[in-house]
Amino acid sequence: MSAISRFRWRARAIVALTFTILFTLLSASLAFANVTLTQLSSDPYTNTTSYHATEVEPDTYSSGATIVSAFQAGRFQDGGASNVGWATSADGGTTWTNGFLPGTTVYATPAGPYARDTDPAVAFDAKHGVWMASTLALNASLVGVAVIVNRSTNGGTIWGNPVTVSAASGAQNFDKNWIVCDDTATSPHYGNCYTQWDDFGHGNQLHMATSSDGGLTWTAAKVPHASVIGGQPLVQPNGTVIVPIDNGFETAIGSVVSTNGGVSYKGVFLISSITFHTVAGNLRSGPRTSAEIDGAGTVYVVWQDCRFESGCPANDLVMSTSTNGTTWTAVARVPIDAVGSGADHFIPGLAVDKSTSGSSAHLGLTYYFYPSANCSTSTCQLDVGFISSTNGGSTWGTATQLAGPMSLNTLPLTSQGYMVGDYISTSFNNSGTAHGVFEVGNTVAGKTCTLGDVTSCNEPTYTNASGLAALAGSHSSKSDHAFASSQGSSQMHTAR
Repeated sequence: MSAISRFRWRARAIVALTFTILFTLLSASLAFANVTLTQLSSDPYTNTTSYHATEVEPDTYSSGATIVSAFQAGRFQDGGASNVGWATSADGGTTWTNGFLPGTTVYATPAGPYARDTDPAVAFDAKHGVWMASTLALNASLVGVAVIVNRSTNGGTIWGNPVTVSAASGAQNFDKNWIVCDDTATSPHYGNCYTQWDDFGHGNQLHMATSSDGGLTWTAAKVPHASVIGGQPLVQPNGTVIVPIDNGFETAIGSVVSTNGGVSYKGVFLISSITFHTVAGNLRSGPRTSAEIDGAGTVYVVWQDCRFESGCPANDLVMSTSTNGTTWTAVARVPIDAVGSGADHFIPGLAVDKSTSGSSAHLGLTYYFYPSANCSTSTCQLDVGFISSTNGGSTWGTATQLAGPMSLNTLPLTSQGYMVGDYISTSFNNSGTAHGVFEVGNTVAGKTCTLGDVTSCNEPTYTNASGLAALAGSHSSKSDHAFASSQGSSQMHTAR
């Protein structure tokens, strides 16, 4: 991979009432492949320096019946967005309210100090009753100048101005942040929240910080000297923090672990090497992990990988699990299609129902795919799929198409390719059904998505209107054979 194809995983709050729009199940829905979609949001910005109307790279988190999503709005060609939007459901994904974060960028209301914002991630602090949207703030020179957190204390529909987790100094250049909170009341560290990011200015050095007051203040942790990108911290019921994360070259996945409430971390513990097929059509995509945890503390990590395809002509989605963050199971293929089918699968968003665990854990996996990996920018047909398991991934049900096909020229063309996001997301509600949140490029009559033409793009954020139940199935990959191959880069990765 080339240097520019690195994938960027980029005290009192002043509460600002943001402009909100209520979307109901009936008012904004589309049907794809027998699945009805609800539109959650659309980019409202009109600055000619970024693509409009585009939204990319959504994350979600759920607690009870509440699901909160955050996503970039108004994607720039060379990194970041005009702002980060949010969409919140208080009824398990039936109806949604949306808006845009205050105090972040110069385009926000009220305006903030930053030129762009990117890399949204969502968490909930049950002890303090605070929803958090973590983002990476960029200046006009595309330097990651701060990791910031907007907080909501009313259930995710009114957000305060951002709190600074860490501000870059000197040659620091922050990248790819993520956030999680310890929501187990019996945990010795209940109410701690943990943020991870890396410093591209210093070889992708790992950073972690901890808050114990609902995200108002943050303290840096002691971490291993490690080059990383794209971590997703998770918390076991006993308070152990496990962070699956790519190395800075995206040639392997490892983990770091804290057993003292985020004061310090040990590792890196190897999960697996990475072997991946470069997705066709100049679509921005890479082997970034999607990680989740079940009710007993088993961690599940999914990424795109071609080790089970002879000659690496396409990617499968693969998975490894751990009960302690230090030892991991052998990599297994998620059997969406048969080996050798020619389909390419990428950009996974994993959910695990935390009311389930172990051999009865319910998994839901939303992802993008090409029915044929052998395509070009003009011929690739991009789709969204969903597959689930009711036994911790031992076997899987039949995959369902959620959206598509869409043409790549309906998407913003960034410096790293056509973009739907470096990640997407899925969350289970308290009824045990899953909502994937993803971006869909819609055709604008007579136009292709063009920078500077604010009416040429139509890439909103969607979810499946009805929650998807985890379905039992008999699809298994236990007899699959991994081929010995390797692919990666000798250059450090970054993406904004």
